[in-house]
Amino acid sequence: MRIDTFKIEEWMNRYCPSAKYDLTTTCIEPLTIRELMTLSGIMKPLEIFDTKLTYGDIHGSVRLKTAIKSLYKNQDLKNITVTHGAIGANQLIFESVLDKGDEVITLLPVYQQHYSIPKALGANVKQVFLREENRWQPNLNEIEKAISYQTKLLCLNNPNNPTGAVIPDETLKHIVEIASKHNMWILSDEVYRGLNLVGEPYSESIADLYEKGISVGSMSKTYSLPGLRVGWVAAREDLINEINKHREYNTISVSILDDYYSAIALENRNKIALRNFEIMKTGLSVLSDWLNDEIYVKANLPQGGTTALLRYKKDVPSKTLCRNLQEKTGVALLPGETMEMEGTVRIGFCTEPDTLRKGLNEFSKYLRTI
Repeated sequence: MRIDTFKIEEWMNRYCPSAKYDLTTTCIEPLTIRELMTLSGIMKPLEIFDTKLTYGDIHGSVRLKTAIKSLYKNQDLKNITVTHGAIGANQLIFESVLDKGDEVITLLPVYQQHYSIPKALGANVKQVFLREENRWQPNLNEIEKAISYQTKLLCLNNPNNPTGAVIPDETLKHIVEIASKHNMWILSDEVYRGLNLVGEPYSESIADLYEKGISVGSMSKTYSLPGLRVGWVAAREDLINEINKHREYNTISVSILDDYYSAIALENRNKIALRNFEIMKTGLSVLSDWLNDEIYVKANLPQGGTTALLRYKKDVPSKTLCRNLQEKTGVALLPGETMEMEGTVRIGFCTEPDTLRKGLNEFSKYLRTI
């Protein structure tokens, strides 16, 4: 299978390690194991120390799947499988749902997996772009116009990376109505679910709203544990069975250690949320104040998630801007070109506040030199 270069990952692998002010991160300041255990109130010797490091439960332990189940309204253990991160979940879904010649509609901007993997599998991918003037919300008419008799799957990301837009629950229900009319699957990448900054923290999950809804989650973003390479799929039982058939070829099981710590984190997610929302609110305040003063950049403030998409008022390609910015100032931003959004850069605002302030200040000074 030939596949396009993963532009975001290639850029970050190349530039982020040398950054003085890394503003590309999409995770809320990661927890240490000590912090996780302290938050959880577990101070005694851990039972994990006496656990043999076998493969563990192949599709995820009952404890972990029970904790994941609690994130949904209508899912049971049979509707969940544990994967190697959300990145593994998405790949398995595409392999399980799509055949060559199928049609996929993807709402952009979004993680490149959602259009490059279907393309590599021989699917016809239609891209429907979210619009800044619509505050990055889906246009239902444009989605409907893109559908044909070959359309098998609609891909979306909620909350959205990189824009921080949150699809209202009512809009999600309208999208479900459209998909149901055409008997389509919906894949909703929900790795930022639980990080809404307006309304309830958790949006509705597509797996709860729709029989052919497929929800993907992860420990990386909402729960600040990207080093635990754990994700999951929530969907109807027959699809989970098909995913598990594909899963046997590339996963076997996640680490028994990752499974253990993920279960503890999800069982104590409310405590993690209190910590994380403070970090998010502080970062968003820093970003908002900077945007109010910066004449060369504009953005719709994010409603959720950990990132914002900034449009800059300079006639220079985003890759050139980001490369030169980092060389001169040490500030790392992600160029919009890597997300098919030229003329923009993505910023992660949930990093350490002093790093964020200094990085934004350096970005402002640099913009005045070009």
